[in-house]
Amino acid sequence: MVETDSGLRLSELAPRILQSEIRAMSVARDAMGGVNLAQGVCDTEVPAVVAEGAQRAIRDGHNIYTRLDGIARLRRAIAVQVGRTHGIEVDPEREVLITSGVTGGFHAACLALLNPGDEVIVFEPFYGYHLGTLKGMRVVPVVVGLGGADWRLDLDAVRAAVTAKTRAILVNTPSNPAGKVFTGAELEGLGVIAEEFGLFLLTDEIYEHFLYGDAKHVSPASLPGLRERTILMSGFSKTFSVTGWRVGYLIADAKWLGSIGYFHDLTYVCAPAPFQHGVADGVEQMPASFYHGLADEHLGKRAMLVEALRAAGMTPHVPEGAYYILADARAIRGATSAEKARTLLRETGVASVAGSAFFRAGGGEDLLRFCFAKKDVDLEEACRRLRGMTSAGGRS
Repeated sequence: MVETDSGLRLSELAPRILQSEIRAMSVARDAMGGVNLAQGVCDTEVPAVVAEGAQRAIRDGHNIYTRLDGIARLRRAIAVQVGRTHGIEVDPEREVLITSGVTGGFHAACLALLNPGDEVIVFEPFYGYHLGTLKGMRVVPVVVGLGGADWRLDLDAVRAAVTAKTRAILVNTPSNPAGKVFTGAELEGLGVIAEEFGLFLLTDEIYEHFLYGDAKHVSPASLPGLRERTILMSGFSKTFSVTGWRVGYLIADAKWLGSIGYFHDLTYVCAPAPFQHGVADGVEQMPASFYHGLADEHLGKRAMLVEALRAAGMTPHVPEGAYYILADARAIRGATSAEKARTLLRETGVASVAGSAFFRAGGGEDLLRFCFAKKDVDLEEACRRLRGMTSAGGRS
C-alpha cells in the first residue's frame, strides 16, 4: 500500500491494477520506432462518408451534449441494421444506448447489473480490459479455459464454474485475442445454462464484421429465449477505423436499459456528438458490399502476417474472426512472453503483446499476439522484418 507521512494513500484496489501490457508495448514501440502490431488501433482508412459526416456535423453546430441515449438518427439506423443482419427486432427509443465505445457500455452495464462479490464467467484467452473492468467494480471474474488449437468450448466446464454468486456469462465473439467465433450451437448451450441459473449474457460483438472462411457471426440476442437476458454490445471503432472516436452501442431489454443508461450518463455523459453524426451517415449509407469488402481486405492481411510468422519460426493460431493472431513464440529468446515480446521489439522493431496478458498467471508464456489491422505499407514492413528473424539474432 502506497501511503505518505500525511496519511494519504491509494485505494485498496489501485495497487493491484497494472498498466495494460498492450499499452505498455505501444509505449515501448513509440520510444524506439518500428511497427506497432501490438495495439488494435486499426489505422486503416476511415470511409469518406463517415469522416465527412463528422466534419459537417461540427460545422453545423452539433458540438453540445446529446440525449443520454444518443442521437435519434443513429439509434434508428442501428435498430434497422441489427434487424437486417441479426433478425433482432429492436425499439430504438427504449432498447438502444449509444455508448463511449464497447468499453463504456460494458462499464455501465456492470454498474447497473452487478454487485461487489458477484461472479462473472469469462473465457480464456480473455481480453484484459474485460477482467480489469470487473475487478475494478469488485466483481469476481471466474475464468474457464477454451481448449485445443481451435479454442473449443467445454459446456460441462462452464456449468461446473457456476456458483450461487454467478450473475453473468461474458462472451466476446469474434474474440480478442484468439479470433474464435462462437458457433450457434455453443451459444445455444450457454443460453441453456444461463436460463437454468438465471444469468445475464454479456456479449462483446465489436468484431462482428471481421469473419473469414465459413465462419458466421451469431448474436445470442437472436436465439430463441435469450433476448431478455442478453446485453449486446458492439460499435464502430473497428468497422469504420475510428478507434479514437469512442462511439459504440448497447442493446438491451427496456427493463435494463434505463439503469444502464443512467450509469453511462453518470460516467461518460455521452459519446462525442459530431462523431455520432458521422457514424450515423456511415450506418445509413454504407452498402452491404462495404462489410463484405472489409472481411475480404482483412483476409488478405491475415494471410500476409500468417506467412511471415511461419517464416520467422512462430507457428500461428489462424483466427476465424477479428484481426489478431496468437503465435507460438518459443523460438524467441526470453523466459517469459513479456521478455520475448521485448526481445522481438529490440531485434526487429516489431511490437507484439505478451500472451500472458490474456491468460491466468503462468499461462500464455509461449505466445505473442499480433494485430494485422494495419495499412498495407506498414504491415508489409512488419512482415519483412519478421521474415528476417533468422538473421536478427532474436531466436533462442
